[in-house]
Amino acid sequence: MINVGDKLPEATLYESTEFGEACPLAPKPVNAAAEAKGKRVVIFALPGAYTPTCSAKHVPGYLANLDALKAKRVDEVWCLSVNDGYVMAAWGREQNAIGKIRMLGDGNAELTKKLGLENDISKGGMGVRSKRYAMLVEDGVVKKVKVEEPGKFEVSSAEAMLKEL
Repeated sequence: MINVGDKLPEATLYESTEFGEACPLAPKPVNAAAEAKGKRVVIFALPGAYTPTCSAKHVPGYLANLDALKAKRVDEVWCLSVNDGYVMAAWGREQNAIGKIRMLGDGNAELTKKLGLENDISKGGMGVRSKRYAMLVEDGVVKKVKVEEPGKFEVSSAEAMLKEL
C-alpha cells in the first residue's frame, strides 16, 4: 500500500467536464503524477459512483467544505472511483461538483492497484473497486493517507481531512 513519503505513481485517469445534448463528451486522459506536480491536492476515493454513502455523504461533504480546504492551501480536490470517465462526469453533474471537484475515472483500476488500495467486492456484483480513503499529496508526494475500515466512513471525510491539514 502507498505510504507517506511515496510519490504518486504514474497512471492514466479519465475526466470529462463538457456535455453534449444527452451525455458527457469523450473523457480526456489525465496523468495522475503529472497533474499533482506543483500542487497541493486532496484525493478522496470511494467504491463507486451513485452508491449510497458516496452520493449522500462523501462527495457532498467535500463540496460543503471546499472553501475551508482552499483556505488551508489546497489547490485541487479530486474524487477518484473505479468507474469510467463518462459515469464520473454524469455523477459529478448530478452532484453539482463539475468545476469544483475533479471527478476522475479510474475505469481500469490502474491507479487504485498501483496504490495498493483495490478492494475486490465481486461477491456483491461490483468487481474490483477502490477502498474508501483520502490522501494529501504535495508536489506529487503523499503527505497523509487515511484508509477506511470496511463499511466505515470516518477517516476519509472532508471534515476529517480538514483536521489533518
